[in-house]
Amino acid sequence: MRVLLAFLVNSIANFVIGLVVAKYLGPEEYGRFAIAFSITAVVQTALFDWLRLSATRFYSERVRDNQPVVRASLDISFIGVTASLALSTALFGFFGPTLDFQSELILLALLTAVVNGLFDYSTALLRARFADRLYGRLVLGKNLLSLILTGGGAFFFHSATVAMAGAIASLLGTVVAARASLTDKAASLGAARIQTAATLAAYSAPIVAAHLIYQAIPLATRSVVASVYDLAETGQFALAFDLGMRAVLALGQALDVLLFQIAVAAHENYGDYRARRQVGRNMAMVLAFLLPACTGIYLVMPSVELLIVPAQYRGPFGHYLNIQLPGLFAMGMILFGVNPVFQIAKKTAPMIGAALVASGAGLFLLGILPWGKDASNLALAQCGAYIAALIATLVFAARERPFWPRLRDVFAAIAATFGMFGALQPLRAMTPGAAALLIQVSLGVTVYALLTTLFDTAGLRSQALAWLRRQREASRA
Repeated sequence: MRVLLAFLVNSIANFVIGLVVAKYLGPEEYGRFAIAFSITAVVQTALFDWLRLSATRFYSERVRDNQPVVRASLDISFIGVTASLALSTALFGFFGPTLDFQSELILLALLTAVVNGLFDYSTALLRARFADRLYGRLVLGKNLLSLILTGGGAFFFHSATVAMAGAIASLLGTVVAARASLTDKAASLGAARIQTAATLAAYSAPIVAAHLIYQAIPLATRSVVASVYDLAETGQFALAFDLGMRAVLALGQALDVLLFQIAVAAHENYGDYRARRQVGRNMAMVLAFLLPACTGIYLVMPSVELLIVPAQYRGPFGHYLNIQLPGLFAMGMILFGVNPVFQIAKKTAPMIGAALVASGAGLFLLGILPWGKDASNLALAQCGAYIAALIATLVFAARERPFWPRLRDVFAAIAATFGMFGALQPLRAMTPGAAALLIQVSLGVTVYALLTTLFDTAGLRSQALAWLRRQREASRA
């Protein structure tokens, strides 16, 4: 439960920080900030994400005690990658061409990629050990510093550059403060082995390549919006996607932090069959949470936009986010529902194929959709790319003969979502505001929970009753 609480607080803090930064930077400066952070995401994914993925899949308390070569090889790899990035940046600075985008923002984006990569790697190590208390402290500390430094930089200076610097300071400060709890005494750098690092990188490489393509799609669309329209429109476009994606990632990661590690533990303790069955159950749970969440965002959008979104973004925010919600749902299912099929099987190459399908679909849609007064065609193209990726991922996953979710669970999740939609649709005529949002959310959650309990979707009713029995027995003891 501690790790779920940490995820809840982390999600809320990320929303608050994102909104503070967007409000006080304004659409144009936030457009610069959004492009810089997209650069960060691409660089971090390309160079450092494999460390997080390897730690999540191959590190554990048992590995920490008996195979220090794993941690040592990952640590030395982080140092080597960082040094190579620093050297490449210096050489480009001296001999490379002049770039249109601000040089200081690019440098800060690269530095943010390094420290964010270190932070994600550190939290992955704690997750893999089920060190929930330490994980929670690290996440909460980062959010507190980020609210003060990143949000404060935007508030006082109205500068994307200062806000990026604040983000770097908050991430680095958190990891430095927690360095003692992250140390494995047996995993000295001398224990590192190139072969071990190469094996870990080979496992992660297809996942990284796929994620890199997915991260490149928002960067490309934002660059096109800035080129065709202006940075202010880029800020409007980016905030809708950023907050929507954060909502999906928050829910998906909260599930994944428990579900995927359970599947890994099942593989380690009981073998491939039990692990694949667990992945099938996990997929049903991800669907049962993501589908109503994305539908609910659409249904309560007027009140959310009025109460949460800064005034200068209202209108375009709801328009762009509503267009992209199906694509965000698709990405959530890919990352947290279907990709574990490949990760457990250690056959991650098909993930690249699905990402290439996404990029091809996005380019095709961009070529046929008409241009208008805003970037709606780019939002549709980006959404279509992610939907195409989900279809391709499912097709490739079928070749691994996985345990799919039971059809009754799939239909139950869809039916419960339709029930929630039908109950909330008449309430969309309510005047947007706090009262409307409270009534809509309360009714939507109640209807969906009742239908999910009735259908026992993904076995959630059975699991809840089993948990209550254990709690009652524990209290009697």
